[in-house]
Amino acid sequence: MPNRGHHRRPPALPGPLEMENAVTLNADIATAKRARVADHGVTSLNDSTGLDNMKQLIQLRWIAVVGQIATIAVVYFGFNISLPLRQMSVVLICLVAFNIGSQLRWRVPHKVTNGELYFALLVDIATLTAQLYLSGGTTNPFSFLYLLQVILGAVLLRSWSVWTMVIITCACFTGLTLFHRPLPLPNDYGGAFFSPYIEGTFICFTLNAALLVIFITRINRNLRARDARLADLRERAAEEEHIVRMGLLASGAAHELGTPLSTVSVILNDWRRMPMFAANPELLLEIEDMQSQVKRCKGIVSGVLLSTGEARGDAPVETTVRTFLDELIEEWRTTRSAFRLTYRNRFGEDLRIVSDSAIKQMIYNVLDNALEASPEWVGFDADRDHDTLQLTITDAGPGFSPTMLGELGKPYQSSKGRPGAGLGLFLVANVARTLRGSVAAENRPDGGAMVTLRLPLQAIALKDGALGGR
Repeated sequence: MPNRGHHRRPPALPGPLEMENAVTLNADIATAKRARVADHGVTSLNDSTGLDNMKQLIQLRWIAVVGQIATIAVVYFGFNISLPLRQMSVVLICLVAFNIGSQLRWRVPHKVTNGELYFALLVDIATLTAQLYLSGGTTNPFSFLYLLQVILGAVLLRSWSVWTMVIITCACFTGLTLFHRPLPLPNDYGGAFFSPYIEGTFICFTLNAALLVIFITRINRNLRARDARLADLRERAAEEEHIVRMGLLASGAAHELGTPLSTVSVILNDWRRMPMFAANPELLLEIEDMQSQVKRCKGIVSGVLLSTGEARGDAPVETTVRTFLDELIEEWRTTRSAFRLTYRNRFGEDLRIVSDSAIKQMIYNVLDNALEASPEWVGFDADRDHDTLQLTITDAGPGFSPTMLGELGKPYQSSKGRPGAGLGLFLVANVARTLRGSVAAENRPDGGAMVTLRLPLQAIALKDGALGGR
């Protein structure tokens, strides 16, 4: 009889307490990583909102250009008031050139800083001051447009920038009372609305009110959209953090199971060589059954570890798309209860890939969900759409509810009605997203559901594999 003390048992792994501590530590590390990802997402949202606000300023500047041209034309030709057209045109050309440059710069998305928004508003204040200097200074009714710049700054800028703008606009207004080219306006304030000054003040007030309503509404809409995206990002980060903890716990359990499974496998191999078992065909058959079940358990453990981003040291297996799918379906069919499976592999010209346990588990998950919803029949179709592997799983069950279709890929969205259900499609969506693929679900017109997995072949193919057409 072989000596049991000489079994090639693998080294013992940490006990349950050490594994629990390790899982907790890894979960904290994963939480920190997700917090950094969330911070990165917040930064991206802020960058997007800043870019949208900059585009709003560019639009407002075009309105200012058109408004100044119209005002100068009305005053010069309508009221016969003399204006320095050449100098005012130079200011307008400079404003147009700056706005064209801004539009070209921000056509390609960049990060918009507080300083850049601040500089853009200062340019608007400078051009407004130049035009007011050339047209009467503070006696020009359009001097109240300074308020528009200050209010926009209060919405868009940080606190120190806003107060700086208040000081600058006050200084400009004060300077224009002392230094300006006189504007020959008649002082007929008693003429009620027909006074040119009163009419100009009314137009300025109307412009201020209208522009503030339009652009403050747009800016607030940008901010609300940012807050909504930020809330969604935080909710998703919280949900995925919970899944990460579950994955780490599963990883720890898989590590714990690895040692006893390897030990049982070694013992069974020793039993096969023992004379008392070798002489009994029935016992040998039972030992073979036990070995096959142990092998399957080890495969499940390997799948759990690979799905959580780890590996048990098994060498990757080179295969092809058609072989991978054929073997996957055959294995899945033989390990499930009797039912009718319609399998069609229309991939076309084969492609060399590395067998990926995470992809196998992802497909298993969708197939298991389909089988649970439709125990009588499940359909599986494999197609190729250019450089994309398209897998379609159909069933004859009740289909998805509108809520589930709208929340596809989020955790705990399930029609099974039991606690903890609804993680399957969430994990499938995460694996597909990792491979730069996608998951889509819909209800079939004749009843049942259909889930489509699309995976780019470049993400799973060997580097020297051909990506030819059909």
